[in-house]
Amino acid sequence: MTTTSPGSGLTATAAADQFPLGTVEPDYVLTEALGTDPASLFTGIGAEDRAYWDRARSFVQDEVLPVIDGYWERAEYPRQLLRRLGELDLLRDGVAVEGFAPMSSMAAGLVNMEISRGDGSVATMIAVQGGLALRSVAECGSEEQKKRWLPAIAAGTEYAAFALTEPTHGSDAVGLESTATATDGGFLINGEKKWIGNGSIGGLTVVWARGEDGQVHGYLVPQDSPGYTGTKIEGKLALRAIWQAHIRLENVFVPEENVLPGARTFKDTARVLLATRLSVAWSAVGHATACYETAVQYAKQRKQFGRPLAASQIVQERLARMLSELSTMQLMVVQMTRLDQEGTLTAEQASLAKYTCTRLARGIAANARDLLGGNGILLANRVARHLADIEAIHTYEGTETMQALIIGRGITGTSAFA
Repeated sequence: MTTTSPGSGLTATAAADQFPLGTVEPDYVLTEALGTDPASLFTGIGAEDRAYWDRARSFVQDEVLPVIDGYWERAEYPRQLLRRLGELDLLRDGVAVEGFAPMSSMAAGLVNMEISRGDGSVATMIAVQGGLALRSVAECGSEEQKKRWLPAIAAGTEYAAFALTEPTHGSDAVGLESTATATDGGFLINGEKKWIGNGSIGGLTVVWARGEDGQVHGYLVPQDSPGYTGTKIEGKLALRAIWQAHIRLENVFVPEENVLPGARTFKDTARVLLATRLSVAWSAVGHATACYETAVQYAKQRKQFGRPLAASQIVQERLARMLSELSTMQLMVVQMTRLDQEGTLTAEQASLAKYTCTRLARGIAANARDLLGGNGILLANRVARHLADIEAIHTYEGTETMQALIIGRGITGTSAFA
């Protein structure tokens, strides 16, 4: 049966024949991993490190990318992805745990990079659970504490948080004012903490507080402890698929056996932060890689003025600039990781890596977003999510200003900290 298109005088078949198909946008394929390695830095990666990297890539392609946009948009925490990180042994950030296979600093960096290429919230699960909480127990805990907590945190069967930052002490975390007062059998913790990933979902929080000796110490605090209140921070525009908490501690009792014996001063806290600073630099590389690779794929598929964007000189120049900056980031993190594995990485070098990589990642993300035009603000096209999440990693583990002051102290031999 042939019908007539209302008001047109044409049959449906004829109307279909005249429909301007050139107005229909194609389905862009933007999530392929292109193996971007312009300086051939990764060709010599050993088999064990490569296995971690490959496992992380499969996880990203098969389990993260198909679902993460929805979680990010709804600001929901996909806890099953944290558990999967544990099951795949991708959660440790290089921390040695008895019963788990060796994981080098290079493998940890590659995992952070690859997971960040998928999503910043999922990468932050590693940063919080493995890089901060797990490392605090591994470096500062007693043998009993390590036996109790390390395997569970590494496997993702227990959630863990790291509570250092306070509402009034961010960059000057060394000045934290939460207190630990001695009482019968342990200590009473009082104070507030802010921006604490995993701090409201149940599990264990490593709380840093100032003791009566004036020094900063670490305390293992179960989140169901009386007086512990963790409230999810609402209204975030970055890392929306992981929850950060505002924590209030009111006379929270911590038994003596939950005190970290190796956390005697803020220097012990800083030792944990030093390792994670390099991890953040690797994450920045992953975010930048996602933005660059998305831009390359979009430029090849998107047609304007009768040809692909990739055929335009200005687009090729922008892609070349992005690749140049990405190469610089890759060179930085690989070299700094080699120093870390040799045991010679300094605080200034870790800060230089973080400072350089997050700054360049911001530029690459902004360039890619602009190259995608209006499509660049859609979650489905990846870049906007990474652009927003880079803003968070540019700040956490030390702002750009704080990293600059650490680097400047190394250059001049003079501290500019207040």
